[in-house]
Amino acid sequence: MPNPMGSRQGDEGAAGSGTQGPDVLGDAVSPEAARRALHRVADMVADRLESPDRYPVLPRLEPGAVRSSLSPAPPAVGETLDTILDDYARLVEPGSTQWNHPGFMAYFAISASAPGILAETLAATLNVNAMLWRTGPAATEMEELVCDWLRQMLQLPPEFRGHINDTASIGSFLALAAARHRADPTIRELGLAARADLQPMTVYAGAEAHSSIDKAVVALGLGLVNLRRVPTDDTFRMDVAALAATIQADRGRGERPVAVVATAGTTSTTSVDPLRATAEVCAREGLWLHVDAAYAGSAAICPEYRALLDGLELADSVVLNPHKWLFTPLDCSVLLVRDPGALRAAFSVVPEYLRTTSGEATNLMDYGIQLGRRFRALKLWMVIRAFGVEGLRARIRTHCELARDFAARVRAEPGFEVCAPVPFSTVCFRATPAVEAEEQDRVNERILERVNASGEVFLSHTRLRGRHVLRLAIGNLWTGPEHVARAWELVREVAGEARASPP
Repeated sequence: MPNPMGSRQGDEGAAGSGTQGPDVLGDAVSPEAARRALHRVADMVADRLESPDRYPVLPRLEPGAVRSSLSPAPPAVGETLDTILDDYARLVEPGSTQWNHPGFMAYFAISASAPGILAETLAATLNVNAMLWRTGPAATEMEELVCDWLRQMLQLPPEFRGHINDTASIGSFLALAAARHRADPTIRELGLAARADLQPMTVYAGAEAHSSIDKAVVALGLGLVNLRRVPTDDTFRMDVAALAATIQADRGRGERPVAVVATAGTTSTTSVDPLRATAEVCAREGLWLHVDAAYAGSAAICPEYRALLDGLELADSVVLNPHKWLFTPLDCSVLLVRDPGALRAAFSVVPEYLRTTSGEATNLMDYGIQLGRRFRALKLWMVIRAFGVEGLRARIRTHCELARDFAARVRAEPGFEVCAPVPFSTVCFRATPAVEAEEQDRVNERILERVNASGEVFLSHTRLRGRHVLRLAIGNLWTGPEHVARAWELVREVAGEARASPP
């Protein structure tokens, strides 16, 4: 098989060969080679930012196509950075799903803006591990600062403190671990296994809560059987009366309620659970309230959308993802906690080789399961500075306006319906041809498949009240009115075909 990643695949020049081969370090350690390559990479980045739609949003590939184009074995001798970048441009860029594409309207869009890209490069250059304050003073203190900036932007009380993780899944896991520790500190030392003295610990979340809550309950050893999925109302918000009744029923069975997870911007519909009413239940019952605001937390920097999250300030912990809707490159998820000491009590383990005499300095390793921590704060700091709060608000408002416009088009079209409220920038909709419900689902499946096959737009789906529903989620920095209009045009074009024929 030809070697698409370069011709030097043999052991030419390998150590111990006894022959004078080429420099086995070469471009890998040459500052001049790096300078030339970085200039080329700068042009590649700028070209992508200038034309984010140069490739289809979904690559037209079958599974295994990329790997089969790569060398199955590592090169014995280093290749030039130019050769490697050639293959990146030829294989990796076109072989990637284009999350920065303006037609990316699936799941929740993410955007790597120029300030964030620059920061990622600089952070990689510094190569900081911010586990202790002394191993990363700037990284530690900047992380504390940008989390406080977000706290202010969300209008949360000053006692909230934050730190940055990779994703909201980890943030929610850490929050529930703190809740478990507050409920019973003996678990840290004695664990959960074979303890007849422990009541089963229960966690509560709405039926539309993210699957990361299930995973957190599994990882914490609480067991899925002790995760209560609370019914939702007609607008897909957690039913607080049902929550209170479920908690009381569990107490009556001798179980121990520990925490409630409310969602601000559910994945399927972006509904916001009644936060204030949920907080009142938690306060009355002595339960930890964690709010998963991974999506809508970004929108809450706008006062009019913050009003939809009334009661957020009453939570014990809040997680939001700047990498979703604040144009910060993946990954960057902020966990804000009212009592950071609860996290420290749950997780701090300090072996002798990590002990310091830094006084009151923060050691970020004490607030989670990770020891090694990337300098994620740099990109969020640069993004917020470059856009400004008003610049971020303006783009979020534009996205929400575009979603409302799309929803209006759907409502005005015979044979289509909007399936959920549109509080932010996501629209759930479906075709409703005059056929049986199961065939309606198949029609919508075919619409989704054909729209995505166009390469212009990428939509996703969910199920609401048992029916297959299409989702259009606007959040990409480069998505404009023309892209949303084209998405609707494509949906209408393929809908007739999908009604008339099988896939």
